[in-house]
Amino acid sequence: MITISILGLDQYAVGTYSLDNTKNLADLFEISTADINFYAPNCFYYHAGVDQTSWNTLIRIYAPRQFETLESKVADYLFKTLKHLTINVAVEFFYYDKKNRHESLNKDYPPFITEQNAIEVDEHGEDEEDDIYEGNIFEGIEEKIK
Repeated sequence: MITISILGLDQYAVGTYSLDNTKNLADLFEISTADINFYAPNCFYYHAGVDQTSWNTLIRIYAPRQFETLESKVADYLFKTLKHLTINVAVEFFYYDKKNRHESLNKDYPPFITEQNAIEVDEHGEDEEDDIYEGNIFEGIEEKIK
């Protein structure tokens, strides 16, 4: 599993970037798209007290050690494809041994939410009506005040 953490970009821009680039990144890493996830915290990127968000972006990639040989190809791809979203980009790679990753998957559910299996919840059902008070909310207030 590879996790790409992007700091200093709007989280919704990262979501769109993930949609558009997961397949190509999976091809670069020679893995399935199911093995790549993006992390986009709702955060700001600062330098000397000045907000750098969308001006400077830091990408941290957490991957099994076997992918170390692909660093340059992946970094070049990220530089090329992020230039329309940010001015400056830095990429840092962090590697772990596969034996150090543990996960528990619930067999009753798919491993990821997709457009095909997502369920939209209607917060206001068709049968529900908002109860609007149409009376005078100040009725009798003068007597209560006295």
